[in-house]
Amino acid sequence: MPFQKVTAAKLSVAVVRQIELLILRGVLVPGDRLPSERDLADRLGVSRPSLRDALSELQDRGLLSAKAGSGVYVADVLGSAFSPALVDLFARHDEAVFDYLSFRRDIEGHAAERAARLGSDEDLRIIQTIYDRMEAAGDPASSEEAAKLDAQFHSAIMDASHNVVMLHVMRSMLELLHQGVFYNRRIMFQGNTTREALLDQHKAINVAIQARDGDGARYAVEAHLDFVEICLREHQRAQRNAEIARQKLEKETEQR
Repeated sequence: MPFQKVTAAKLSVAVVRQIELLILRGVLVPGDRLPSERDLADRLGVSRPSLRDALSELQDRGLLSAKAGSGVYVADVLGSAFSPALVDLFARHDEAVFDYLSFRRDIEGHAAERAARLGSDEDLRIIQTIYDRMEAAGDPASSEEAAKLDAQFHSAIMDASHNVVMLHVMRSMLELLHQGVFYNRRIMFQGNTTREALLDQHKAINVAIQARDGDGARYAVEAHLDFVEICLREHQRAQRNAEIARQKLEKETEQR
C-alpha cells in the first residue's frame, strides 16, 4: 500500500515559511533588520539551532543577507527585478518613460480599485496616516521627505490591494523612479506645477479609497498619472525649445 509513516515537519521549515510569507506579502521589506537571534527565537518559539538552520537556508536563497557585526537583513530582492542593462536602456530613451507612466496608470488604477473594495480597515488607516504626513511635509519637488512620502502613499495602496505579484512589481517600478531612472521629479515639477495641484490629486485618491469607492479611486489615480505625463511632456518640450534658442543665440553671436 502506498502509505508512509507521518513525521512532524522540522521547526526550521516552519520558520522559513513564516519569514517567506512576510517578505512575499510586503510586511518585511528590503533593508529591514531582523531581531537578534535570541529575541527572534523567543518570538517564534523555536530553538536557536532551528532558527539558525532557517536563516541559513533563506540566506542561501538570497532572501536574507548577514552583515558582520550588524545582524541579518532582508536582502535587496527588488534589485533583481530588472537587469542593469535594461535599467540603463530605460534611462536612455523617452519611449520607456511614457510606457512606464502608461503601465503605472493601468496597474495603480486597478490597485486603487482593489484597495477601496478589499483593503482592511487597518490598510485604509495606513493610507490615511501617510496622506496626513504628506500634507505637512511640503512640496515634493523640493522636499526629500515629501517625495519619500509620495512613494510610500502609492506603495501603501499596492499593499492594500492584497495582490503580492502586483505589490512587488510596483515596488520595483517605484524604486527605479526614486533612483531617477525615468525622470528627475524635482526638475519636472518645477515651474507651473504647484504643490497644491499634486496634493489635491492625492487627496482625491485618498478620499475615494476611504469611502470605499472603487471606481472613484481608479479614476483619481488615472487622473493623477495623466497629469504627471502632461507635466513631463511640457518639461521635455521646454528643454527642446531652450536648446533651439541656445543654438540660435550661438549663431547670432558668431555672425557679429
